Amino acid sequence: MSGIIAQNVGRRSGLVKGPEAAGGEWTLIQTITSDGSDATISFTSGIDSTYDSYCFQFVNIHAETDDATLKFNGSDDGGSSYDIAKTTNFWDAYHREDGGAAAMGYRVAEDAAQGTGVATLWRNFGNDADAGSSGYLYLFNPSSTTFVKHFISVGVVASSGTYLVHNFMGGYLNTTAAITAMQFSMSADEIQGGSISLYGIG
Repeated sequence: MSGIIAQNVGRRSGLVKGPEAAGGEWTLIQTITSDGSDATISFTSGIDSTYDSYCFQFVNIHAETDDATLKFNGSDDGGSSYDIAKTTNFWDAYHREDGGAAAMGYRVAEDAAQGTGVATLWRNFGNDADAGSSGYLYLFNPSSTTFVKHFISVGVVASSGTYLVHNFMGGYLNTTAAITAMQFSMSADEIQGGSISLYGIG
């Protein structure tokens, strides 16, 4: 006997088993692994009306330059241009390895206010050999031609100055055109390691 109760609805004992209704599955669409010299990493296919939500999963992203910031932008023409107006807000919490400093706060300088250029995803990368960042970015209903396109992101960064920085960012791409491509880059120099995977959720 496994101890798992099928569809544990209205019961007070046993382990909960998730509903078996359709929906919620994650489908891997594409993984791009850095070759160590990427000025940009672009996803120009696979973002369409197949899924209502998409998730970009970042694993061990490494920056060439100390204190660099990971940036992003969207496209409505399959990646021919990345110039979608976006509004974001950004806050983080940090803690130094030796316990000597810790704080959290809103980072107005990292916000975009209808900016069409790249926007901050996560900040303050360290470029030590063992430094990097991992996390995710959700993009909701990118194929809608009625609504703006919301997104939310969380990432942890092994930062310059031996800090852990926990980044939180959210906002919207202010267009009713379908978003069909996304691009990632560093504020300075290159992405020198790690991988980004695109999943469809639905």
